[in-house]
Amino acid sequence: MSRIYDKYRFLILRRIVQISLMGLYIGANVWGWKILQGNLSSSLLFETVPLSDPYAVLQMFAAGSLLATNVLVGAAVILLFYALLGGRMFCSWVCPVNMITDLANFLRRKLGFNAIQKRQPATRNMRYWVIGISLVISFAFGITAFEFVSPISMVHRGLIFGLGFGWAAMLVLFLFDLFVLKNGWCGHICPLGGFYSLVGRFSFIRVHHNEAKCTLCMKCKEVCPEKQVLHMVGKHSEPVLSGECTNCGRCVEVCDDDALGFAIKNLSAQKK
Repeated sequence: MSRIYDKYRFLILRRIVQISLMGLYIGANVWGWKILQGNLSSSLLFETVPLSDPYAVLQMFAAGSLLATNVLVGAAVILLFYALLGGRMFCSWVCPVNMITDLANFLRRKLGFNAIQKRQPATRNMRYWVIGISLVISFAFGITAFEFVSPISMVHRGLIFGLGFGWAAMLVLFLFDLFVLKNGWCGHICPLGGFYSLVGRFSFIRVHHNEAKCTLCMKCKEVCPEKQVLHMVGKHSEPVLSGECTNCGRCVEVCDDDALGFAIKNLSAQKK
């Protein structure tokens, strides 16, 4: 039993965090709980601490909106947390879409679809282009462009207030990642993931690779949703410095050699 837990400990913790956060939002809407109110774009923690999606706020700024102080403070709180500690962990520990795309990725491996699609037909840089395009559209039309079409918002608000179009968004994302493109939405298109990739470049908490222990089994790259960040595997020891790492911990879990683990960036560099 403990062996199974070791292999899935971060996955279990991630699901607990994601479902718990969703439960708090639902509880606020249905039973009036005052712990976490709102949605992923704008929330209030304990009726005191504002929390705002900094990417949504950036779109609002581009659209020419007048931003209230609590919105700016909320964006700063979230931005500092992910910039200093969390990195891109929003994508793997908070976002509800992650559970859908993880399931699609799991089925791709089990059904052998990854072996069929040897080369990805799309570049991961698309998400950064989507960021630029969404900001240009926001500026040109005075709207928060991505928020109007965001499947993340559709799924999250659907789960809180009643699914509606949320079902369609969930199905489209699942089928797209399963049949069309491996890690298609989160790994290639989602501008919010791209935004947190840029922010996560400065995070202190990193996955560190120990080349001396590595036996090149490549299990880490098989499960990693952003396997390009593990470019050092088989070459040398160093922390994962790319902001595109989601800090999901799957590579750490599946490594039988204990060659991967979380560490604070500066401390891992000193040990090296």
